[in-house]
Amino acid sequence: MLRSILSRGWYPTLITAVAVISLIFYDVIPYTAVVPSLIVILCIGLVVAIINARKNELELQSVRLMQLSSYFHRRFMGNSSLSIFAVIDTLYSMEKPEVWDWARACGMSQRIFDSWSDNFINRVETDLRNRRYTVFLQTHLNELWAMNNHYYEFIEQFCEIADKFPISQETVGQYNRFVTEYNAFTENFRETITELKTIARTQIEAPSVKVAPELTARK
Repeated sequence: MLRSILSRGWYPTLITAVAVISLIFYDVIPYTAVVPSLIVILCIGLVVAIINARKNELELQSVRLMQLSSYFHRRFMGNSSLSIFAVIDTLYSMEKPEVWDWARACGMSQRIFDSWSDNFINRVETDLRNRRYTVFLQTHLNELWAMNNHYYEFIEQFCEIADKFPISQETVGQYNRFVTEYNAFTENFRETITELKTIARTQIEAPSVKVAPELTARK
């Protein structure tokens, strides 16, 4: 409590103290000397308040980005059933060798993605603990955006396979459950990008984060 008062309320307290002292010793301290002092203290206080507000906003957005990155890592990578790679694995039930070849290639890509995601989330958590918001916020945003864009390429490729070959209703259902979760993440990511543009230098636009299409089971 005391720390909060000292960090946020020092300048109104100081202004009040100076004003009170000037009233007590009005015959010693000239009024023309007090007013400029009060204005200087007020200006310094406002500048400090703006700096602290930006720092707090950077911290808030850094935490939000970390939570978003953790969600992406936990829900859409590794052994999660809500991963596009888990959906792709169901295609091995099809009697289509060309589809198997593509699924095997995706399996190798998944290992690379898992390693990338593990490394990324570890760096984000480390930088957040060290309170290095300003330096790494934009870097983390750009990397999550790049990771998600590459991930989305597998969604597009899967949809192309679904257009060419009849896939099972179970696979369609699993994919659409994935889409529901993924598009919720997409919406949150877009909102984060929009808010970050007001406090960080980023060239990323919210619409560049694409929404995954749902599939309809073929009869």
